[in-house]
Amino acid sequence: MIQIKKCTLDDYDIVENLFKRLINEIIIKTTGDPSLFSLSDTREAFNQGLEQGIYSVFMAITGGQTVGFISMCESFSLYTDGRFGIIQELYVLEDYRSMNVGGELLKFAVDYGQEKEWKRLEVCTPPIPEFERTLGFYKKNGFSITGGKKLKIMISE
Repeated sequence: MIQIKKCTLDDYDIVENLFKRLINEIIIKTTGDPSLFSLSDTREAFNQGLEQGIYSVFMAITGGQTVGFISMCESFSLYTDGRFGIIQELYVLEDYRSMNVGGELLKFAVDYGQEKEWKRLEVCTPPIPEFERTLGFYKKNGFSITGGKKLKIMISE
């Protein structure tokens, strides 16, 4: 049985470990360039996001072990007719990926979004062959491709 638990500030070390695994997996599957991601000050960002209520993190626990997590934030746009959620991170330990842990985290995220009265839930995944399995996972769980590419510009460091 998979239990989903809302994270608190005390859960940072567990989430950080899973987050670093996620980032390492992305780096290995993409450019191999670790400078694409900031791994410094994650504790401060985690604490600030939770304390301000702009970042929500949930852990998946089975057999007394945390095996995955999902994080989300709320956004607002005219194209969505109001408030919507964005999945910022989702990670499941490799040994648990065929046990529907990710599916349970997504189901929980949808239920959470309904409670928050979000119009939709969005997620971004790299549009490269190395992430076809990830893309298939989201499609299998009801997500549809909307097109476009994710772009960014750094405005502070």
